[in-house]
Amino acid sequence: MPEHTLDATLLSLLACPQDKGPLLLVRAPEGPVLYNPRLRRAYPIDNGIPVLLIDEARDATDAEHADFIAQPVEA
Repeated sequence: MPEHTLDATLLSLLACPQDKGPLLLVRAPEGPVLYNPRLRRAYPIDNGIPVLLIDEARDATDAEHADFIAQPVEA
């Protein structure tokens, strides 16, 4: 399965549907996800398309949260 990334311009326009704040593009075991560190919610990216539906997001564990916020920010 090819690795998909998001354009920096698109990433800057995307917001969490729950708190309307910015999202981080991070790497998870299942592939890249959009992460809201304030709510500790990870939104999947399906074939390069962000799935920004509240019901599709998953809660991050404490270990995942620490890993996600330690990752370098992609420009």
